[in-house]
Amino acid sequence: MPKTVSMKIGNLDFSFENSLIRIIANRNCPEIKLAGLAVGPFEEGNEYEVQYWIARELAKSGIIRFREEEMLDAAKLSKIQWKERVQTARQISELPKDFYPKLRRYLKKLRKEAVQKPEKMREHEKVTQLTRDVVNSRLKKVVSLASAPAQTGQTLKNFTNEERFLYEQLYRIISEWRTQIFKNEREEE
Repeated sequence: MPKTVSMKIGNLDFSFENSLIRIIANRNCPEIKLAGLAVGPFEEGNEYEVQYWIARELAKSGIIRFREEEMLDAAKLSKIQWKERVQTARQISELPKDFYPKLRRYLKKLRKEAVQKPEKMREHEKVTQLTRDVVNSRLKKVVSLASAPAQTGQTLKNFTNEERFLYEQLYRIISEWRTQIFKNEREEE
């Protein structure tokens, strides 16, 4: 199963890298052509939609910036963590679109900044703890729901793709385990 999990998360990550994301041009820039791919032209202040991996490279060059709502930060993560804590074990709140891929990239960025600027270490540690709280809270809910009778689509609608995959795998394993536990009981009757 571990290889399946890493493959699934890798596939979801690949999909995220190729998904469209809204950006804002920081400056005017003519059309850029790369190996049969053209992006732009960009006009300062205007919004555009490009694939995430392209946006990341354009941002490195200072040509664009990500829209605020497209990004994760400590404040958003803190709100998510608070929501998770106030809900019951069977309530799953909706997470921002592409939460886990964005979270992985945010943590990577903070780790890099903390290495380069020691004053960023505290922020990195705080965000890492918030991340653990959110992930552990949601993981408990996924496990709890997977060990209960089959859930409706309504119950599962707020799962991310990663969580739905985990739920389906756990539900299958737990159901199979239960069947095997009670198998001899039925055979003896």
